[in-house]
Formats: sequence, C-alpha cells, structure tokens
Amino acid sequence: MDSLKIYLDKDINRDLIKSKKIAVIGFGSQGYGQSMNLRDSGCDVILGLRLGGNSDKKAQNYGFKTTTIADAVKSADIIQILIPDELQAEVYKKEILPNLRAGQYLMFSHGFNIHFKRIVAPGDVNVIMVAPKGPGHTVRSEYEAGRGVPSLIAVYQDVTGNSKEVALSYASAIGAGRAGILETDFKEETETDLFGEQAVICGGVSALIKTGFEVLTEAGYSPYMAYFEVLHEMKLIVDLINQGGLADMRYSISNTAEYGDMTRGPKVIDEHVKNSMREILKDIQSGSFADEFLHEMESGAKKFQELRSANRSHEIEKVGETIRSTFVWNNDRIIDRNKN
Repeated sequence: MDSLKIYLDKDINRDLIKSKKIAVIGFGSQGYGQSMNLRDSGCDVILGLRLGGNSDKKAQNYGFKTTTIADAVKSADIIQILIPDELQAEVYKKEILPNLRAGQYLMFSHGFNIHFKRIVAPGDVNVIMVAPKGPGHTVRSEYEAGRGVPSLIAVYQDVTGNSKEVALSYASAIGAGRAGILETDFKEETETDLFGEQAVICGGVSALIKTGFEVLTEAGYSPYMAYFEVLHEMKLIVDLINQGGLADMRYSISNTAEYGDMTRGPKVIDEHVKNSMREILKDIQSGSFADEFLHEMESGAKKFQELRSANRSHEIEKVGETIRSTFVWNNDRIIDRNKN
C-alpha cells in the first residue's frame, strides 16, 4: 500500500491564496459552495457568468461581483472552472483561452476535460485541481458548521514552481484543511471518480435501491415499508460506514443483520457484477464513456432527458415524496434550488 500523506491547515500557507484574485466560472452547486467559502475565508473573488442568467441573479443576491467570463479571466490570477463538464471545452475555447496570460493558474474540480484532452492549456500557464469529495452544497454546509469536506489536489502543469502550494492554500480556504487534503494526479482522479459514480455511489447504489424496492413491492409488500427498508435506512448505515468503515457498521447492527450481510451480500454482488464493473472501468480508461457522454450532450441530450424523466417517475420517488412531506425527522435541508 502506498504511504498516505494528509495535509491539514497547520501544514499550509493559508495566506498565499489571499494574495491572488480568483475568478470562479459558474455558480452551480460547486460554484456556490466554493465561492461562498472563499469569500468567508477572506479571499478576493469575482464570478464569471452569463450576465442576466439565473446563476448571475443568484450570485448577485449573495452580494458577489459578477462579470462576463472573458473579463473575469482577464482580471484574475486563478481561474477556477466550475461549469458542467460538457460545456467546459467550448467555453474555454471561446471565452477563456483568448484571454489567458502567462503565469495564471487554470483550476478544475474534476480532471475530465484535461485528462481526455478536450482542453489543452498553453504551456505558460499552471494547471491544477482542487476537488472536494462532496457536492458543493455540502462543501458550504460543512464549512458553516466549522468543519470541512476532504479534498484532492493535483498538479498537471507547473510553470511558476508553486502550483502545489497554491492548490493547498485554495483547498484550505474552502474548508478542506479542516478535514484532510490528499494529493493525486488528473488521470487517477478522473478515472476513479467516474468509476465510483457509475459503478458504486450513484449508479450502483441507485440501481440497487430501485431493484430492492421493486422486488419487495412486486411480492406484495407495502411500498412505504419498502421505501423505509431499502432507501431511508441507507443513510443511517452509510453514516456508520463513513465514520468507522464496514467494521463499525457491523458492530452497530444486529447479529441477524450482520450474518445476512456477510452470507447474502456476495450473492447479490457476485462475479457477474464484478465483471460488469470491470467493463465499466475499461470504458472509462479507453475514453469510450467520455466520447459517448459528450456526443449525447452535443446531439441534444434526448436519451439523457428520457432517462431523467423515467427515473423521476419511478414509484419509489412518488412514495418518498409522500413520506418526506409528512416526516418530522432529519428535515433540515441544505439545498434550495431557488437560491443556491
């Protein structure tokens, strides 16, 4: 096993980032969370946005100075690109690249476009990554609570000799130094991130939940009971795993549950599933998934929207909405789509 180095605030020059002007491009989930935290940490932040759009209005409501993407790039030392992956290459070509100057820091929170060479930076700019391992709304809520979300940093191109220090200082300013910062590279971050999303934490988990719900309801059980057993309790179990690994989760559950876990789990996630995961990883490593995804988005996203619609209309979503609307437990929300 490789040795593990975790950077914390005590290891970082936290004032370095305050000497840089930061242009955050985009005000979605990550743009919102990172911009708010940077400002609260005393950083000089400007938002590069489509003026007059919803994100521009939201950002101005939070008191940010907003301008065009081109003008934001011209005025900044650091350009943090936080618009969706499928839009980055075109925006970069039209509005960012023509306005870059030597010595600037081009920053990302996902290595997708750099690793798959949709964006090729000039040789005289730094290319770095600060990737919080959580959604932007959580980056913000954890910061407000005095905590932070662990983050990854990576350096792809270092022309000024201090790119790693700048990445660490930025990561500290968004709260990551309170939790832990790990160093990686663009290839590893991109490929493991895509695999985790597709095979486990998003695709794998959501498919497992929906399938479990369908098996129970098709067998005649109440959809409300099925919801509680396969979806609601997922968070409670994952919180235990997050805190202390699988061992803490198994320490907390009953012997009945633990025995069922260890004897029946491998029947669900068997060698066939593992082989499917290997195929998913191959598609990621070869660039096949990136090509498929970008082609889908560039050709009108018809399949994407059909899949979205089908998933939103699944019975588990309707049952969950009914339960959550009357539930008084854990009702604190960190997402308000009208505001952030």
